[in-house]
Amino acid sequence: MNAAAPTLSIFALGGINEIGKNMYAIQYADDIVVIDCGSKFPDESLLGIDLIIPDITYLKENKDKIRALIVTHGHEDHIGGIPYVLKQLDMPIYASRLTLGLIEVKLKEHRLLRQTQLFRIDSDSNIELGTIRLTFFKTNHSIPDCLGVAFHTPEGTVVHTGDFKFDLTPVNDQYPDIHKMADLGKEGVLVLLSESTNAERPGFTPSERLVGEHIEDAFTKARRKIFISTFASNVHRVQQVIDAALKTNRKLALLGRSMVNVVSVASELGYLNVPEGMLIDASEVNRMAPDKVAVLCTGSQGEPMAALSRLASSNHRQVEIMREDTVIIAASPIPGNERNVAHIVDHLFLLGAKVIYGSGSVTGMHVSGHASQEELKLMLTLMKPKYFIPIHGEFRMLYQHRLLAESVGVEKENIYIINNGDVVDINQSVAQQSRKIPAGNILVDGLGIGDVGNIVLRDRRQLAEDGMLVIVITLSKTEGKIVSGPDTISRGFVYVRGSEDLLNDVNQLVITTINDLQETNVNKWGVMKQSIKEAVGQFLYNKTKRRPMILPIIIEV
Repeated sequence: MNAAAPTLSIFALGGINEIGKNMYAIQYADDIVVIDCGSKFPDESLLGIDLIIPDITYLKENKDKIRALIVTHGHEDHIGGIPYVLKQLDMPIYASRLTLGLIEVKLKEHRLLRQTQLFRIDSDSNIELGTIRLTFFKTNHSIPDCLGVAFHTPEGTVVHTGDFKFDLTPVNDQYPDIHKMADLGKEGVLVLLSESTNAERPGFTPSERLVGEHIEDAFTKARRKIFISTFASNVHRVQQVIDAALKTNRKLALLGRSMVNVVSVASELGYLNVPEGMLIDASEVNRMAPDKVAVLCTGSQGEPMAALSRLASSNHRQVEIMREDTVIIAASPIPGNERNVAHIVDHLFLLGAKVIYGSGSVTGMHVSGHASQEELKLMLTLMKPKYFIPIHGEFRMLYQHRLLAESVGVEKENIYIINNGDVVDINQSVAQQSRKIPAGNILVDGLGIGDVGNIVLRDRRQLAEDGMLVIVITLSKTEGKIVSGPDTISRGFVYVRGSEDLLNDVNQLVITTINDLQETNVNKWGVMKQSIKEAVGQFLYNKTKRRPMILPIIIEV
């Protein structure tokens, strides 16, 4: 490989072997263009963590080379990390009209809007960023204004599909730019990066228009209040709910901050058509005739604090689900959320509601926004890439996408299944994957970004599993002898009144440990604390088979 010639590099900072926090980058010589900046929600093992964003160590080390952040669409797994990354890294943002509107809401919340450069693009945009020229093409997804991106570099063209499916009867009449995709293929695509979410699903993904027919049918049959929960960002679905409410002469209330925000932005920008007088405040729902109102809310994934969860547990301040009300969950559970959704459905049935839930293919209330196998093969056939990198999915999905690529003629040795941090370098049309950059998860906890690491999480898990024991001892400053205590405080370990003998034994052990140390002239606090922790920890494990966190506190008087 000619080392003197500039190299085209493609790397993933997030979105590989996971669903969420998508972030990729293209680099040619001294120009870096970043694609998407998403977040994902933590699982139950990440106690207290609010959000996970990509590790941007490499970008911070090369901040002078970054020309822009290109955002393909407005879903959280593509825009959720933007405000947190912008606090560490300044870069202009290019996105379509609705996507920019949703990004602006986030930037206002974080007080970053004034200092951020925002540029609107569409499928006809043609922009130059250093040595890289960018063109765009329209795709379908479960949110309007989605774009695929073509990066025209001196080495060749790299295409990033964004999230897509081929919906030939779209609700908003935004048809996919199939001709543009084919033209890119004719001109020659060096590398294709294509999403893999539905690579295991055979056939084609149905059109969103089918969902509207089922929603309207359910609204027509309902005799009392209707509650329908879906992703707030699925603007097409929201429009179909509005249309069904209009046809059945119902007013519509919105519950959930993200739902209110998305409907507000989409309406203002003309992506939602909301008839005047259609929307009502949540406080009016219980005062209206049950057959004249519908409620559109968040929480289709069973999120504990979302509107649907609070409704199911009768904890919502303004709205109540009554017997014979209809509840529609217009989404399929994301893997990992099944238990939370089932828990909510159980509560809804206990309230006496009529619940329409389950797989979208069964109820007709949901279709995926992602391409199934035949559409993935169509994208590959249109682009005809020399090299292929499946992205945005777990490894089984990436592997299945690889098999699809082979089936339509991509050479097996030209397909790269990479991990976050892996770099594919291309020089004079020859690709190799032989180096890595820093990549991983940065944890957001409240206002802290990355200040919660493995040690803190380990402590939180220990506290959650076995509780803690605080041992307070007061020592004489002059003589080093115990003046008072030990006083033992238990939190989440044992109930004090029911375990007096055990705690008395602990106190006696602490006294013995300190006396033994003083006899050998050990008076350093650090040594004393460590000795107390080790002695008490071993004693409690022998007695209870539990390992609480032990915090000795020594006070000198």
